[in-house]
Amino acid sequence: MHMLKQYLDLYFYAADGIIFINKALGKESCAMSLFSSGVLNALYQVLIRLVVAVTALPVHEFAHGYVAYRLGDDTAKQMGRLTLNPLRHFDPFGTTMMLLTGFGWAKPVPVNASRFKNPKNGMALTAVAGPLANLLLAFISMIGYKVVYWSATLGGGASSVTSVLANIFMIMLSINVSLAAFNLLPIPPLDGSRVASVLLPQEAYFKLMKAERVIMVLLFIAMFWGILDKPLGYIRNFAVGILDWATRPVDMIFKIFL
Repeated sequence: MHMLKQYLDLYFYAADGIIFINKALGKESCAMSLFSSGVLNALYQVLIRLVVAVTALPVHEFAHGYVAYRLGDDTAKQMGRLTLNPLRHFDPFGTTMMLLTGFGWAKPVPVNASRFKNPKNGMALTAVAGPLANLLLAFISMIGYKVVYWSATLGGGASSVTSVLANIFMIMLSINVSLAAFNLLPIPPLDGSRVASVLLPQEAYFKLMKAERVIMVLLFIAMFWGILDKPLGYIRNFAVGILDWATRPVDMIFKIFL
């Protein structure tokens, strides 16, 4: 699956609805060769960003709200956020910025931890739901990519349509894996910090939450300077390897017809 490795250097970062699309859309690929003019290339970039806006972000936020609802907090439901409708999760300015620049955000789903029987555990489960939902999307994207890849192989080669589809599935795979990996870092205000809080004494947890804004600024600086590139790259490659292994039955089925 050489095309799989070709896209592992797509860098996408997200923090509870904030996405930074750094380098991927500027790279050439088999599908990008179809869009040689500047205008069509720009339209293609907007299309990919739109795919991100209507899939990865709403699914991530919906998962937070759904798990919170199952644990006793109906805040998201009462505010109409317990839905996969992207329009309910869009932030007007954040979505516009996403389409125009590749940087944007969705509205975070409101959660009232006081409604959980165990607030700390409830917040941890609610937090981890978002990244797990993105890993599920990544799994589906991997299956989609492999179906397109093997269909093209059996059909005698990639067409324009299959090249574009393969490119979209690969970018969606990378987006969702990177979104999950980044959000699982145990750094406030990322989802991973809520999960890690289960292991912290309550006093240490509250001190950490008080420093959340300062830590968030440091986090953005680390992202800007690329300090997180390598560790996130290792996590992303490991996750993609697991997804490749988990979808081996797709390869086996298509190889029967070779």
